[in-house]
Amino acid sequence: MVGIVYIELFLSVMWFMALWVWLNYRALAWNWPVIGMLPTLLLHVSRIHDNCTEIMGKSRRGTFHFRGPWLADMDMMGTADPENVHYIMSANFQNFPKGPKFREIFDVLGDGIFNADSESWRDQRRVARALISHHGFLRFLAKISREKVEKGLIPVLETVCLENRVVDLQDLFQRLTFDTTCTFVTGYDPGCLSVDLPDVPFSKALDDAEEAIFMRHVVPEKIWKLQRWFGVGSERKLSKAREVLDSVIGRYIALKRGEMRSRGISIDCENEDGVDLLTSYMTVGDDGTQTHDLKCDDKFLRDTILNLMIAGRDTTSSALTWFIWLVSTHAEVEKRIRDELKSFLPAGEREKWRVFGVEETKKLVYMHGAICEALRLYPPVPFQHKEPVEPDILPSGHFVEPTMKVMFSLYAMGRMESVWGEDCLEFKPERWISDRGSIKHEPSYKFLAFNAGPRTCLGKDVAFAQVKAVAATLIHNYQVHVADGHRVLPNCSIILYMRNGLKVRVANRWSAKKN
Repeated sequence: MVGIVYIELFLSVMWFMALWVWLNYRALAWNWPVIGMLPTLLLHVSRIHDNCTEIMGKSRRGTFHFRGPWLADMDMMGTADPENVHYIMSANFQNFPKGPKFREIFDVLGDGIFNADSESWRDQRRVARALISHHGFLRFLAKISREKVEKGLIPVLETVCLENRVVDLQDLFQRLTFDTTCTFVTGYDPGCLSVDLPDVPFSKALDDAEEAIFMRHVVPEKIWKLQRWFGVGSERKLSKAREVLDSVIGRYIALKRGEMRSRGISIDCENEDGVDLLTSYMTVGDDGTQTHDLKCDDKFLRDTILNLMIAGRDTTSSALTWFIWLVSTHAEVEKRIRDELKSFLPAGEREKWRVFGVEETKKLVYMHGAICEALRLYPPVPFQHKEPVEPDILPSGHFVEPTMKVMFSLYAMGRMESVWGEDCLEFKPERWISDRGSIKHEPSYKFLAFNAGPRTCLGKDVAFAQVKAVAATLIHNYQVHVADGHRVLPNCSIILYMRNGLKVRVANRWSAKKN
């Protein structure tokens, strides 16, 4: 009798396994008992962006229900469907806030604008918009961007050219945007972009924090919270990174308070050199808004500075890195950009070395289209997620509930044939240019690099201005060649960088012609 029971049990298990294999045979990701689809996620984590693209490309309406382990609250609805994005970001915005889970995952950002919801978000956005659009700040930005290119980037590139050595262009761009962002946010230039390329603890801490936040997206919450409790793994790196970030930002705040005490509280917003954002937050906005209504204590200033630093340093340097790589590996695009730059210069200056300013690059249509194309293929923030407050049905017909994250992949969306056509994987700046020769508008829920709806990025124009000025100077004056054997792959982080950097050789085009 016992033997018969064992045989029946064995046959039942085999039947269950056979049924499970049959149900999952053609599935995009196998849904294992108890542990769900987590093994598939972890197996492909090193190429997660491309894996998401493959899965969403084969899913109905580019939308896929990821089932996490039982009782782990890891169920996610991933989507690359523009209609779903529009619904979440605009049409039903109130039902899809960042939510408490988002704030917990991104806790290092504190109560800054990226984490904020409701009234706190609206108040912070109102003040940030007033400060960033102020003509004094825009003057300040243009001035420091040009100075940093002339006194920081150019000397390094000239040294690299003379020594004919390989340099990591991604690292240079990170140093450039860290210095400029730190200067226009706090008023202090850390001087990280110099010929000796000094260590930058703050930048390293940001990288470590972003990688740890990424890991919080791919392992169960209980696991990373346990790591945080014991101080091990990526949570240990995050803790140490936070100490560095808090220390550096705290020092800047203390310096600014001391400076303002020594000068007196009032500042001259019409100052010819412009005003940094930290000073502005500590005083009165141009529109009469008292920014200290937001309770601008050290905690608020710390969170605000860190949010602005990530927005300015990471997204801009990522965009520059992918853009310059794409241009340097597409000769026809590179030639058209150079021709466009020359067309805006006097005849006698077209074949001469030149630094381009922010104002000079405003009318560059083809370059603008090429930057948009780079952002489509390699968005600096490759994914983001929301949480529904109430149960909802997306336009694609998929049901979502409050215990489920709704995640959209910007990286995958840029590679969807259903969205961008059969040539979606090609780098074609022309797709952004109309028959009249002007920039073609694409709806933000289709081109999501600067977010969409009420949360559309306030720094969009600032980012374009800086990228254009830096890229124009680099492309006009230098020839960039990717180093032999260097592999370009996306990293695994919340910011889309190149995993191995961008190793290149650089040659001065005008020196080469003289020789």
